[in-house]
Amino acid sequence: MNNTVLIWSCGAVLLFWSVGAYNRLVRLRALAIAAFLPLHLQYGQYVALVQKNWGFEVGDERFSARASVLSAAQQFETSLKAASAQPLDSLVMRALETAYEVLLASWARVCGESQNLMGAPLPEELQREWTDISLQTDRDRAEFTRRILDYNQGVQQFPANVLAWLFRFKPTTGAEKLNDEH
Repeated sequence: MNNTVLIWSCGAVLLFWSVGAYNRLVRLRALAIAAFLPLHLQYGQYVALVQKNWGFEVGDERFSARASVLSAAQQFETSLKAASAQPLDSLVMRALETAYEVLLASWARVCGESQNLMGAPLPEELQREWTDISLQTDRDRAEFTRRILDYNQGVQQFPANVLAWLFRFKPTTGAEKLNDEH
């Protein structure tokens, strides 16, 4: 009789622990996905800013640099749409990060050219809006990275990693790169 009670007690403890650990993994995953929403909105502001403020004239000597920013913004928008559907997919997030870096490099090139050419520089208001978006984006990137790292830690801890394997919770990689300063 004592063995039966012990076995049932151990089984009950294991069951309750499993339910709790599973709920924790689900919660960490949901928090990581939810942390992407503000970042997604900030990233979308980059695209909106470029599309709203970029008018091209055929005779504009900065046309190619500005066209590269517009093209980079369009590619970034495409990557952003894919990332919004799968914010924990490592490959999708790496593609988004690459598109983000290209957009930033294109923007820096336009800013540099507008100061070197005799034409009018970029409007100060446009540069200020870009900077404001960048500041908020950095905060949102840091929060998203923190949530991803929490999720990854939860998925990799023993004995919860057994449940993670069973229910196919996979850690995402590249979160450290998301928090790099740009």
